[in-house]
Amino acid sequence: MLPIINMEETGSNIVRLRENAGMSVRELQDIFGFATPQAIYKWQRGVSMPTIDNLVVLSITFQVPIERILVVDTPA
Repeated sequence: MLPIINMEETGSNIVRLRENAGMSVRELQDIFGFATPQAIYKWQRGVSMPTIDNLVVLSITFQVPIERILVVDTPA
């Protein structure tokens, strides 16, 4: 069985990392140049995932490896 990304836990990680960095959703929105914060809220709720290039930006912004953002479940 292939590993799968746990979207809800990944979203929780994004919230935690953003808060630990002392950043608001608006500040993150500005970094990405998004017109609205909806994408970030969707990531945080686990409704959608950041694209690979956005994961790289999150990694650099939060100064953590991508592996600390993504939560991967390995089926038994």
